[in-house]
Amino acid sequence: MSDLLPVHLVANRVSFPLNEAVHSWLVPLLDSYYEADKGICEAINRQLSRGRELACAKGCSSCCKTHKDIPVYPVELVGMTWYVTEKVTGEKRSRLKEQLANHNNIDGCPFLLAGECSIHPLRPLACRHFNVFDKQCAEGEDAYHTRRQDVLTPIKKYKEKALLITLPFYGDYKKSEQKKLVETGAINKLARPLKDCHWESLPEKMTTFDDRQ
Repeated sequence: MSDLLPVHLVANRVSFPLNEAVHSWLVPLLDSYYEADKGICEAINRQLSRGRELACAKGCSSCCKTHKDIPVYPVELVGMTWYVTEKVTGEKRSRLKEQLANHNNIDGCPFLLAGECSIHPLRPLACRHFNVFDKQCAEGEDAYHTRRQDVLTPIKKYKEKALLITLPFYGDYKKSEQKKLVETGAINKLARPLKDCHWESLPEKMTTFDDRQ
């Protein structure tokens, strides 16, 4: 979900230089998110130029609470796990540990803390692509179903390229195979609902990391 930004949005690549030198999967993941963000900014700018207003803003978390089937790809799971384990700090880290341990008893996204995304730089493609215009979602509303015309439609070429960039993580595919996997939607079979992931094991990984510091 995008923050409320100036009239012309410009995407910036999230960067962790030291970590990117160590983790081979991190560079293509961040490149993928950058490609997606460029497309999202372009699509939003088109709507802003037509007089529409982006309703999504920091602190608006209706979709984080109501969407039960947010799809997450395997490389994104690796990225989210890494970010939570090594990058979340302070009080947020303590609160997130507790929340993840009990995520099966929590409605909505387990990474939502006090109305804000605790993994915002590494949030999944599905979250990045979901943007709503003109009016913030009502409590419990899924705007995709109640007012589809107000939900951003991602630009296809950016969305597909973002997925293509991540394909080496899953295997050594020929270019023709890569294109087919993305264009037919076959790659989507790799994704799983965020809520179905075993996040309850993540606090232990966080503690192990802390003990090594």
